[in-house]
Amino acid sequence: MTTTVDAPAPVEQQGGMSHRQILEALSGMLLAMFVAMLSSTVVSNALPTIITDLRGSQSQYTWVITATLLASTASTPVWGKLADLFSKKLLIQLSIVIFIAGSMLAGLSQSVETLIAWRVLQGLGLGGLQALVQIAMAAMISPRERGRYSGLLGGVMAVATVGGPLLGGLLVDTSWLGWRWCFYVGVPFAAVALVLLQRTLHLPVTKRDVHIDYLGVAFLAAAVSSLLIWVTLAGNTFAWSSTESALFLAGGGLSVIAFLVTETRAKEPIVPLRLFRDRTTTLAIIASIAIGVAMFGASVFLGQYLQISRGYSPTAAGLLTVPMVAGLLVSSTASGILISRYGRWKAFLVGGSLAVVVGFGLLSTIDHETPMPLLGVFLFVLGTGIGMTMQNLVLAVQNTVAAQDLGAASSAVAFFRSLGGTVGVSVLGAVLSARVGTLITAGLPAGAASSGSGSVGLADLADAPPAIRELITVSYGDGTGRVFLISGLVAVAAVVAIAFIREVALSGESGEERLRSEAAAKAGEPVLARR
Repeated sequence: MTTTVDAPAPVEQQGGMSHRQILEALSGMLLAMFVAMLSSTVVSNALPTIITDLRGSQSQYTWVITATLLASTASTPVWGKLADLFSKKLLIQLSIVIFIAGSMLAGLSQSVETLIAWRVLQGLGLGGLQALVQIAMAAMISPRERGRYSGLLGGVMAVATVGGPLLGGLLVDTSWLGWRWCFYVGVPFAAVALVLLQRTLHLPVTKRDVHIDYLGVAFLAAAVSSLLIWVTLAGNTFAWSSTESALFLAGGGLSVIAFLVTETRAKEPIVPLRLFRDRTTTLAIIASIAIGVAMFGASVFLGQYLQISRGYSPTAAGLLTVPMVAGLLVSSTASGILISRYGRWKAFLVGGSLAVVVGFGLLSTIDHETPMPLLGVFLFVLGTGIGMTMQNLVLAVQNTVAAQDLGAASSAVAFFRSLGGTVGVSVLGAVLSARVGTLITAGLPAGAASSGSGSVGLADLADAPPAIRELITVSYGDGTGRVFLISGLVAVAAVVAIAFIREVALSGESGEERLRSEAAAKAGEPVLARR
């Protein structure tokens, strides 16, 4: 039998990249993530102005966020599977282009319904960036060394998180620009990211027969959509205990069953069920759901609290979130460096998850008169917890799964984190709407029309007389604490799940090195492991 010996692969494809080469390769990916996070945070802070301008409701406010999260959640496993089959570099570039297209079209929207539709397209690109950057990093860098580079990723996210609201506030407060530029502002950064990726990122391209589980994708999207639509509409459009609720729940349940059956029979399943046989992966996914609620719930409803209840401008609201971003930046960077130095990671996950619970517990006490310095302390605690857990959960999973499943496993963690955020925003939005309606009804004079009950939206704030407007703002301030209380209770699940994760020493091999080692082991060839 004739054996063909391939030419030596470039150093980037050998898993033995130098620190400088890794930084060069990361430059484009980190900028791409910066674009995604910047665009998300810019819009989040501008939403009160956008929805008020377009005369939207509280449910529509929630769905502007949820539409993007839903699309990114449903598409994340697809991107992860594609990364195991196609060029990771090409897929990252494609996700950037999709994200840009969705952002530009969203900026042209003339109604809330149109805006929500284009936010779905934006979410498809966001899902790709969330999954693929983590996957590409795993392919290049060993788990032992990935900690300090994950700290860079956390730092970029922190800068985008603080820069987005500030930039969004500036755009909204500038009369000759306006909120539409919140969707356009990321385009120049995205163009630079595309160029950098083309010049610096060089990873091996997998060439084998491709089998995409389209049926699994359809059932997954149907299951998630049914759940979210039910949570959003129940209690307003129809009763929780009604025929419509039963139909949505039945449809969602059947979609979940169909998805599970499909995944057991698909040749290349979108979410390989064998991943859940691994204890670390299953527990990390449970924790990721809770962290997703923390990430998205805090950012969405915090901006609304500061602007609607406390009366701050979008720019000032962005500045007031700096303590949370500072905590995230410091904790993600420091924990990444320490994990790379000592090779141990569980203590940081436990401490971070506890900080998330404490942070939400403190935030549950806020009302329309909470002092801003005290709020800043609460946000710093929450940010510290999120920074120590978010990236390190992915690291724990990548360290335990087989190299051939790195893409699917990484995207699974990102998927369930997004799912937690998507469901969390929908559920918490419904809770806030109901709570605000109750507080407004209780505050109305006896015999007054119940114009604010049940379906109070931000449109009421723009059109209501001064007395009712003040009642709405106070109710939003007093009702937001309920949202953070529920988030804290959900975060307890993350603490429990992380406590049961078994710590495994970090490997010294990159994803590509592990892939070659596993292939050699299957072929019966001697393997020299690098620790």
